Amino acid sequence: MKAVILAAGKGTRMRELTNEVPKPMLKVQGKPILEHIIEGLMTAGVREFFIVTGFKAETIETYFGDGQKLGVKISYGRQVVLDGTGKAPELAKDFVGDDNFVLTYGDILVKPETYGQMIERFGEGTFSGLVTATGSQDVTKGGLNFFDHEFCLTRLVEKPSAAQLDELHREGLLKEGDTAWYNAGIYIFKPTLFEFTAKLQKSPRGEYELTDAIIAMLAAGEKIAGLEIQGRWVDVRDPEVLASLEMD
Repeated sequence: MKAVILAAGKGTRMRELTNEVPKPMLKVQGKPILEHIIEGLMTAGVREFFIVTGFKAETIETYFGDGQKLGVKISYGRQVVLDGTGKAPELAKDFVGDDNFVLTYGDILVKPETYGQMIERFGEGTFSGLVTATGSQDVTKGGLNFFDHEFCLTRLVEKPSAAQLDELHREGLLKEGDTAWYNAGIYIFKPTLFEFTAKLQKSPRGEYELTDAIIAMLAAGEKIAGLEIQGRWVDVRDPEVLASLEMD
């Protein structure tokens, strides 16, 4: 299993903290967020990494180098135009080759054992992908995932509008008091993913969205497993979250 980490963005919500360094290089308990992610993946046996850089790319590339100091191999690709998460993985297409790969954003922290649980779940069936999810009863937080009785993905609604939420309630997909499953931003894919990222059109936000590729995979009949993340899941989205991690 290989790993691709998307770390191209500046992280504007971090305000002045990312004036000089990209968000994945902000430190949590003495280490860059990105280093925590790499070390977590290493516990699952991953030794080959591809990091998609962009803003202040040299900061990441200089710090990690070829990965030798961590005992891994690291390659890089620069996303010159920051036009969304849908096209960014394509920079790693040659690196991936015919292998399956973990795909994660460079600002998501989970317990190290989560990565091993993902790989184990992916191996339980013939899947083209795996999405992770966190549960909540608040349906307003982000991308909603819907699963069948085998916890395989059936539908994905990215950042639903109020009208979409009303429709989901009318369809019976959302019920008061039930768990809403949110996209947790860590995946496993077969190289099949690239067939769908290649066909992406820009979303109304003017970006290529990874979730649109996943929706297209579902429409084409590709089977995508789900996994609930147990324990810690942190989207290091702003200075307040970053500060709270220092107190853990």
